[in-house]
Amino acid sequence: MDTDFLAYGIAWFVVFVTSVTLHEAAHALVAWRLGDPTAYEGGQVSLDPVAHIRREPFGMVIVPILSYAIGGWMIGWASTPYSVAWAERHPRRSAWMALAGPAANLLLVILAGLFIRLGLHLGWFTAPDKISPEHVALAVGGWTKAAAILASILFSLNVILLVFNLLPFPPLDGSGALELLLPGDHARRLRRFLHQPGLSTVGLLLAWYLFGYIFFPVFRFALNLLYWGHSSYG
Repeated sequence: MDTDFLAYGIAWFVVFVTSVTLHEAAHALVAWRLGDPTAYEGGQVSLDPVAHIRREPFGMVIVPILSYAIGGWMIGWASTPYSVAWAERHPRRSAWMALAGPAANLLLVILAGLFIRLGLHLGWFTAPDKISPEHVALAVGGWTKAAAILASILFSLNVILLVFNLLPFPPLDGSGALELLLPGDHARRLRRFLHQPGLSTVGLLLAWYLFGYIFFPVFRFALNLLYWGHSSYG
């Protein structure tokens, strides 16, 4: 096996597990603070990835490794338990819980971006001529190579997770966030409609089909913000 491919794979897996763990822990924390202790009692309010891997080993370990082996990048999933009765009684609280996961991904995008900007300022990194998920920033040399790769993957992967999870199709977080736009009774009706059996499969197919059309403009926008005053990626 190519040693570079293996090294990049390890970097992808570390960033993937970290990002998904924070995403799920954010769901669990907000639900707990808003009155639903289900995830808290299940140990999900935790930054320990083992707690989340134990719940979804297939989505957090097997699928990411297979997707990297096949496509050179990682995709997967995890989940956070919650009380359906609580969500039915409090649709707006449920919507805030849904938004908490993507908010965690946005935070990681910002932190990765700030680190890359710091690296540019200090001369650790330089802007690449061609962007890839592993090379949002290039190391000038030495120990900074690993830092540039990890920061690049952290930035890229969390833009992917942010955009995908905000698509307004069940079972993605964006569909739950729609309840914020409606008054209580209408939000409950929408929730019941979106949770019909089989609709999640349709939602995932639609999300997968539309993802590329939405992701690439958002990613270009994020890159242009990142390299404001340095480069432009159109």
